[in-house]
Amino acid sequence: MFIDGRKVLDGTIVETDLAIIGGGAAGITIAREMIGQGFSVTLIESGGFEFEPETQDLYEGESVGVSYPLTSSRLRYFGGSTNHWGGWCRPLEPIDFEKRDWVPYSGWPVTRADMNPFYVRACEVCQINSTAFDDAAAWEAKGKPMPLAGDEVVTRFFLYSPPTRFGKKYRPDIERAKNIACYLHSNVLEIVPSDNAGEVDHLKIGTLSGARFTVKPKACVLAAGGIENARILLASNSIETAGIGNRNGVVGRFFMEHPHVPSPATFLVTDRNLVAEWYRTYTKMEGERGTTMIRGCLMFDEGYLRREKRLGTVMTFAPIRPVMAEPQPIPPGASEEERKQAERQGAEDETYRGILQLARSSNSAASSSGEIGWRLGVGCASEQQPNPASRITLSDEKDALGVPRTRLDWRLKKEDADNLRANIEAVARAFGGWGEGRVQVHFPKRDEWSEAEGWGNHHLGSTRMATDPKLGVTNGDCRVHGMSNLFIAGSSLFPTGATVNPTLTIVALALRLSDHLKRRFAQGAAVEQVRP
Repeated sequence: MFIDGRKVLDGTIVETDLAIIGGGAAGITIAREMIGQGFSVTLIESGGFEFEPETQDLYEGESVGVSYPLTSSRLRYFGGSTNHWGGWCRPLEPIDFEKRDWVPYSGWPVTRADMNPFYVRACEVCQINSTAFDDAAAWEAKGKPMPLAGDEVVTRFFLYSPPTRFGKKYRPDIERAKNIACYLHSNVLEIVPSDNAGEVDHLKIGTLSGARFTVKPKACVLAAGGIENARILLASNSIETAGIGNRNGVVGRFFMEHPHVPSPATFLVTDRNLVAEWYRTYTKMEGERGTTMIRGCLMFDEGYLRREKRLGTVMTFAPIRPVMAEPQPIPPGASEEERKQAERQGAEDETYRGILQLARSSNSAASSSGEIGWRLGVGCASEQQPNPASRITLSDEKDALGVPRTRLDWRLKKEDADNLRANIEAVARAFGGWGEGRVQVHFPKRDEWSEAEGWGNHHLGSTRMATDPKLGVTNGDCRVHGMSNLFIAGSSLFPTGATVNPTLTIVALALRLSDHLKRRFAQGAAVEQVRP
């Protein structure tokens, strides 16, 4: 059932067993898991079913560190940011969950083994017809991995969601569910705890039309996104003056992204047929349960990461173009811009021809079209170190609902840039040792990294999980430290960012939390006692 919050009478009190704040990937996943359970669920969504500028404006705020687009990186209506999601899916690696002595503040309170069954279920939720993320044999009908030299660089796979638009795909499930009420156009102004701040007492709800009402839950899940989760906790300060869950000053800290670099290097290969189709483009394959869209990428072997004390990086190839054995004439009638582009390409190819001629071997079939090799475009995304100084706080400015806006101070370290440069050099060694390719590194060494070339719109780490309350906002069950009935879902839980897109892990963590909540309600434990 869907209810327009703008039509709820002022002063209404909605009593519910479970309140879920946010109708994105995490919130909808948890709500669906509760369908038909023996308790009531209230799903609270800021927007409606379509994009609305005045609602989207609630995301506006200040970016005072590395410049970042606070508003355009998210969508505030039913389905959340899955409404513009690209569908890239891959689990985190086992090493990503570990405490690594070369990565400060690393270590999750869960392991990859703990997460494996939830990743399988998450693939179903995201409509992925396979789980062969690391099995090149499953995709060999369209090519084999490049036999790169050494043990540092490995081929792995992204599998693609259609992409699933959670708001459209799962709207009928929520609409039909007899135990779920979804309030649209409804914004949580504050999570209000009990007088001793040990549990959630109620939620203050407001709409842009001016309506104000209350939701009173027995348990609550905050699933509003990697930035909004922290903002809501910080703004919930009527009882806990520093914000809920922030007794140790951790809420909002450790904000991470995946810095993206669109052209960190030029990759040359002697023959395009040596590069499987699925490296070069989105490729449809027949998988375990039907058609699956895949993409091959380069990542790094766990042994290399441990030995060299590196963070992860993922590299994907863009469409490629030939390098001709002879200079190509500029076509008659070419425009001035076309002429300049041809001259630039010709100058580049003059250098590449010599490199490719040295690299060619007997394995490289001669091209009847005069190609001496191929140039590959490449992009990469990299992991950054958790940094407590990279953080979300509240702005002095307030939004249309009277809630303080976000102030984001995203920071990158020199060590993040050094790590990326070293990983690109490792790929260059692997290509050079193979003999059929060469790599020209463009990403510069840096004294600091104050501006990002790009980002993934991946908001990570601002309400991180940790066993120690001094290092995290929630425990391993996603329950806020010091609160008996407040849980968090989403990528804000990530203690480290890894290097792959977070949505599959967001859904897997939401499924894991759902199982915990179902057990909790099944046991009749509406409120857990917090042990000292």
